[in-house]
Amino acid sequence: MNQNNYHGESISMPVTRKILTIGVYGYNEETFFQTLKNEGVDTFCDIRRRRGVRGAGYAFANSKRLRDRLLKIGIQYHHILELAPTAKIRERQKLADKTAKITKTKRIGLDNSFVEAYTEEILNSFDTDSFLETLGEQARVIVLFCVEKEPAACHRSLVAKKLQQELGFEIDHKVP
Repeated sequence: MNQNNYHGESISMPVTRKILTIGVYGYNEETFFQTLKNEGVDTFCDIRRRRGVRGAGYAFANSKRLRDRLLKIGIQYHHILELAPTAKIRERQKLADKTAKITKTKRIGLDNSFVEAYTEEILNSFDTDSFLETLGEQARVIVLFCVEKEPAACHRSLVAKKLQQELGFEIDHKVP
């Protein structure tokens, strides 16, 4: 963004960007898309490996329907597969959930073994500058999307934290 100083010279102003995170569980189609609109989201980053959600109530979050709806409301869609946990990493969380006897929809946090593996295998090689370059300069309000209701129970919170630490972005976790 450029502005003029009092001499009429053009000066560069830093681009202000904001990162939101959102899951699908707990939202219905109307409230999900209304939240995106209300927050002024212009860039949607789907960081799931499998881009489908079980259950008729969440069909709107399946890849094709989601992309089509976002396009209609003027939000660019990106699938960032390199930020999705691998099956091996996900298996660590499944085992922890099974041991704790909780379901994915009831989980409120990530197991340390998942966090360690995700950090080692995904985040340590995640280039935040390349990520922003991929999204383009027009990306100002960026949402990281996965399915879990609670941000702390999802890898999207780990990605958001890295973006905040490395780039100083403001982070806002949206929950229904």
